[in-house]
Amino acid sequence: MTNEQQLLDPIKAAKYLGVTAGTLAVWRSTGRYTLPFVKIGRKVMYRDTDLNAFINERTKLHTHSFVNVD
Repeated sequence: MTNEQQLLDPIKAAKYLGVTAGTLAVWRSTGRYTLPFVKIGRKVMYRDTDLNAFINERTKLHTHSFVNVD
């Protein structure tokens, strides 16, 4: 881990993303989103770089969706 990376507990990670810690727990258990987490014993932690990547992957320029109409 570089000096620039930090590990956040689920409460801080959830606050960073604007969701609840319970939501993160559901995402971890169901695999709903690809959001990497780190297990250290019983602890679950999130790298701030992974949280930023998660946000960047979901950044959109518009809400238009392309629908295939054959």
